[in-house]
Amino acid sequence: MNRFSEKYIISKDMKWEELGGGVSRKFLGYDNQIMMVRVKFDKGALGSPHQHFHTQATYCVSGKFEFEIDGEKQLVEAGDGVYIEPNLLHSAVCLEEGELIDTFSPVREDFLSGDAVSYFGDKS
Repeated sequence: MNRFSEKYIISKDMKWEELGGGVSRKFLGYDNQIMMVRVKFDKGALGSPHQHFHTQATYCVSGKFEFEIDGEKQLVEAGDGVYIEPNLLHSAVCLEEGELIDTFSPVREDFLSGDAVSYFGDKS
């Protein structure tokens, strides 16, 4: 199926989509090949261990996170980037409230279909 976002996505005009567990998101653009998502985390929010066939590149806009990719942990702060190869088990814990920009290739059809995302939750 061909899917395309609008050419311009004005973030201030969009509402946050609440995912639960202190995590919310906004789609910033996508087509069949790529997707960019702004994700907001409350302190203590968790992206529990999961994997997917998509390549993922993440930019830390603000806050502090502990990522774990394929058993290797790393502290990530504003200005840092993360690259996750397809099918690697990964997770993140938000240590200080913050935002990430996630980019996926190909597009995350599961996000657009309205399927519930089950890997976000609260660490506490």
